[in-house]
Parts: sequence; C-alpha cells; structure tokens
Amino acid sequence: MSIPVRFVALGDSVTSGYGDPMPGGAWRGWAVLLAGALGGPVEFHNLAVSGARIADVAGGQLPAALALRPTLASVLVGMNDTLRGDFDADVLGDTLTATVVALRGQGATVLTARLPDPGRMFGLPGPLARPLGRRMAALNAVLDTIAAEHGTIHVDIAGDGDRSVYARTNWSVDRLHPSERGHRLLAHRFAVALRAHGHPVPELPGLAATNPEPTVAERAWWMATQGNRWLLRRSTDLLPTLARMVAAELWNGAAPTRDRGATRRPEVAASDPPVSQAGF
Repeated sequence: MSIPVRFVALGDSVTSGYGDPMPGGAWRGWAVLLAGALGGPVEFHNLAVSGARIADVAGGQLPAALALRPTLASVLVGMNDTLRGDFDADVLGDTLTATVVALRGQGATVLTARLPDPGRMFGLPGPLARPLGRRMAALNAVLDTIAAEHGTIHVDIAGDGDRSVYARTNWSVDRLHPSERGHRLLAHRFAVALRAHGHPVPELPGLAATNPEPTVAERAWWMATQGNRWLLRRSTDLLPTLARMVAAELWNGAAPTRDRGATRRPEVAASDPPVSQAGF
C-alpha cells in the first residue's frame, strides 16, 4: 500500500501558478504539475500568495503548513525581497533558515531553489541590472548554504552559465513569471531531483505546452489591462529604490556596492554542493 504524500507549497506568485493560465482562467503552475507526477495518493495544498516576501511565508504560510504536517514541502520565495529597499541578505537568510528548520523538524522533505536574476529576466540596462544581480547572488548564496546545512533538495533555476534559462518562451508576457513551458520545466527539474534522492516519481512532468500560447494581440491586451496596474502598484516602493541603486552604480563607476548583509554569509563549499539540476 502506498504511503500518502502530503505536499504543501509555500511561496509567492510563481508557486501560485501565475503565468500558467488554464482555459477556464484559473492558474495552475509548477507545483500542481509536480503533485500530479508523484503517483499514488497525494494530498496537495498550495499556500503560496502573490506578492509574498520571505517574512510573509514565515509569519503566515509556515504555521498553516506545519498544521498540515507535510511529508513534502516547497519553499520558493525571495524575488520580491530583492526588489525592496530594506533588502538584507543576513536577515532574510535567518528567516529562511528558521522556516526550513521548522519543516524539516516535522520530518518533511523540503524543496528549495536558486532563483533567476531579475535584471536578466527583464532585460534591464547594466547600471540597473548589476545591483539587482548582486542582490540575487547574495540571496542565492544564502539559499545554497541553507540547502547544504539542512539537507533540502535544491535545484538551480538561476541559469548560471546557461543562457537558455532566460529564453523568451520560458517566460510569460510580463517576464516576471514563468510561462506554461517555464512552469513545466521547473516541475520537471524538481521531479528529477526527487527521483535522484529516492522519492517515487512514476512519470516526469511533460515539457511541451498543452494550452494555447498567447497571441501578440493577447500579450498586448494583458499589458494594457493587467501589466500596467502591476507596475503602478509597485511604483511607490520599487521605483525610488531602483533610482537610488542606479545613482549609486553610476556614482561608483560600476564598482561593486554592498547591500546590507550581502557578503557576510559563506558560499557552499565545493566539496559539499547542494543537489543541482540544469537551469530553469
């Protein structure tokens, strides 16, 4: 008799499924695709919320997840934190560590990932892309350390050295969320990593899109009706922060600048790397 899998997904809009719409209008996403590939009885709960930051996951989603006593949990969050003025890699790392430790303490297998560079996702100019890239590199170093120290199943969706990660077909019209193809690739990477750790995954999630992809007109309509509202909601917090980062970058002549806590955590030792798959 198969042991039931209780899979609880924590995170932000990527785990909520944004970018992977179903014909009826609901979001699906990588976590749903992965749950469908696990085989046997699977109890799936998606607690991810659009716009969530690391503190939101720890303060709101984690208690609900622990109450469900998951055997498998995913923690994918942090992109929104890199786009905020109060970014501090050490503080974020402590919060993420506590979240993973709590889930592992209940016996759950925990999935984590190295996250993609927002500057490359958006195709931003160098003075803006570089400081954002340094922030993401600092956060990914934290995630690598957590994976090595606490035994998470850790995959690489940062795309280091792999330009295909940022291929246009893997991203939705807003370039912030994966497209259906991107969500499928993320589910596939986690499924492969689970198999490598001895977890039963009868059939890997397919990589080919099965829903109609948006036309050029539909993409333009989405940006006019949805994307612009997203930008306006972020403007009051995001744009002043980005302006300061660009000014500092230009003032320092593109010399490395430090975000709070960005360089104090060690990288994972080469002799003890986290489990990693080809990029997203």
